[in-house]
This record gives sequence, structure tokens and C-alpha cells, in this order.
Amino acid sequence: MDAQALKQTIKEIATKGKGILAADESTPTMGKRLAGINVESTEEKRRDYRQALFTTSGCEEFISGVILFEETLKQKARDGTPLSGVLTKKGIVPGIKVDKGLVELEGTSEKVTQGLEGLGDRLDDYKQHGARFAKWRAVYSISDSTPSDAVIKENASRLAKYAKVCQEHDVAPIVEPEVLINGDHSIERCAEVTEAVLKEVFVALDKEGVLLEGMILKPSMVISGKENDSRAGVEEVAKQTLEIFKKTIPESVQTINFLSGGQTPEESTAHLQAMNKMDDAPWYLSFSYGRALQEPALKAWAGKAENEKACQDAFFKRAKLNGLATKGEYSTDME
Repeated sequence: MDAQALKQTIKEIATKGKGILAADESTPTMGKRLAGINVESTEEKRRDYRQALFTTSGCEEFISGVILFEETLKQKARDGTPLSGVLTKKGIVPGIKVDKGLVELEGTSEKVTQGLEGLGDRLDDYKQHGARFAKWRAVYSISDSTPSDAVIKENASRLAKYAKVCQEHDVAPIVEPEVLINGDHSIERCAEVTEAVLKEVFVALDKEGVLLEGMILKPSMVISGKENDSRAGVEEVAKQTLEIFKKTIPESVQTINFLSGGQTPEESTAHLQAMNKMDDAPWYLSFSYGRALQEPALKAWAGKAENEKACQDAFFKRAKLNGLATKGEYSTDME
């Protein structure tokens, strides 16, 4: 493990005013996104859309890293330049989604993440295509009986094993434990689950000897379920999230890049802003948003080459607003 190389990657990503674009939708997921704008999901269309995002003029002012799907990492722009090279030329660090999706934990209906088999070899291949960091997502559903202790422990163990393999191959891992927003649970119930999940994740990371200064944490916020009739407001989400984080996350973690997890673009930016306006957190609080950065851009693009500029303008706006939120300088008046 080259600790200096890992720390350098984290340093470049954790630049004040910048965050990560999650553009790592799998082919089936990207197919659903494109179907939503009545566009057929072909390799060329997927490439054209992502190329539009990556070539947005000035996006590097607010985007320091991009998580890619394997197809995208190995694709070339229309002029023959590898898409990872398009990013690198702009000073943006390319990353790669490495998990292989969800499977049921034996004996339960809950999900754990697969993909550890052959991970080291895949990382070596991805590095050849420019990837310097990786992502692995675990999910936890909230109900009266879930998540179970078994799924909390198993997901933590797999996240930690993945992170260790990444660091052994000099790839900085994003550790993503996502407590899902689906359901009608209260913010207090989300806080309880998030605390249990994060505690177990850091126990597992410690057990595997993962270098915390050489990883990125990508958590969900402590937030009411989407179907809750009286959802907590922006300030309450920020307060409860930071309270749980201060109980569970070591200060040696350099950067926390939140997932948006089903929030609207405006909600996710407002929550990030509120956290950065509160008393100084010991970590850099930033974003690693997918839909919350892309939704307006995808609608503006609509699969048409003549809409590329409108797509880029929409993406630039959301990137800029989230960049401002990392500095506590965002206002809803800017929407």
C-alpha cells in the first residue's frame, strides 16, 4: 500500500468548494433514466450524454472527481479520447464503481452487496484505464424489524474487505453505507439506524487495518422517510446528521461526501448548506450526488445533440450551487 498516493488522491478530491459527480449508473439503471426522457438506451446515447457532462466548460471549478461505470471508463469520446482522459485533462480524478450489485442475505429478505471475488484483478485493469478511486455501496432498509444486526454486520464486513483490497492496490475507496429514504419512518428512527450502521462500519474498517486518511465516506443523511407525513425540516436534518456523525466517525476521515439518496436536487443542496453553516465539523463536508446533480441536465438534453449546451448549463448550475454549499455560501434565492 502506497499511503502517500492514497492521501494525494483524497487531497485532490477533498478540495474546498468541490465534490464528486456520481455518473456510475449501471446499464439497466441508465436505461431507466433514458426511458424517462423517451430515449432508447444505446451505448452511443449513454456515451453522448456522459460526454456532454464531462466536457461542460468550467465544471472542474466545482467537480473534483467522477465515479464511472465500467462501460464509461472504457469508452472514448467522439474524437477518440478516452472519457477518463477527458476528465484527467480538466484536473478531475476518475473513479470506478466496483461492486456487483445486491443479493439477499441467506435466511433473510435483506440485501448485501457482492463483488469481492476477483476485485484485485479488476482494480489493476481499471487503473490501466485511469481510475484512481473506487466505490462500493451497501444498503439498509428501515422498517420495524430492519435492518437486522446480521445485515449490519455483514455489510460492514464486506465494505471493509473491499476497502482493504482497494488500498492494497493503491486505489482510494469510497465506503458507501446507504440507509434508504424509502418508508414512513421518523428522523429519530433514521438516526438510530444510522448510528448502528456507522459504528459497525468503523469497527470493521479498523479490524481490516484500513487507512482512514486514504478513504472517502459516502453516507446518507439522517432524514425522515419519504412517505412520512411530517418530515423533519432542513435545520433538523443537518443537526441530527452531525450529532450522529460526531458520535461515530473518527476525525482522521478527511472527507464526507454525501449521497443524495432520493432527495430532490434542491433538498440535497439545502441540507449540505445547512451542515456547512453549523459549528465547524472536523471533516470536509461535501457531495457525491448522482440524480441530484444530473436530473435537470438529463431533462434539458432529452437525447438531442442540439440540446447539449442546455444540458451543460443545467449541470453547471447544480455543480456550482453544491460547490457553494460546501462553503456555506448557497442560498435558495440562487435556484
